[in-house]
Amino acid sequence: MNFTDFKALHQRRQAEHLARHGTRLAERQEDSFDLTLYAVAGFYAEIWRSRGEEHILFIHVFQKPAGLGDYLRLVQLPSGL
Repeated sequence: MNFTDFKALHQRRQAEHLARHGTRLAERQEDSFDLTLYAVAGFYAEIWRSRGEEHILFIHVFQKPAGLGDYLRLVQLPSGL
């Protein structure tokens, strides 16, 4: 699935796609939020949740490596990505 098709999905479908096809790269906390970063098919997706909650507030999707800035010290890319 490409970036445009993924962005067109409902959030629930995005989360399902990430669970099945995404590679979890890192987790971090910002203010009162837990964030999880995934790589999938040439783009990245960041899941935002309120700290300690399972409910997804939103999924931020991006392609540019500049979006990885807050994760660089945490990310260990698997070979092949």
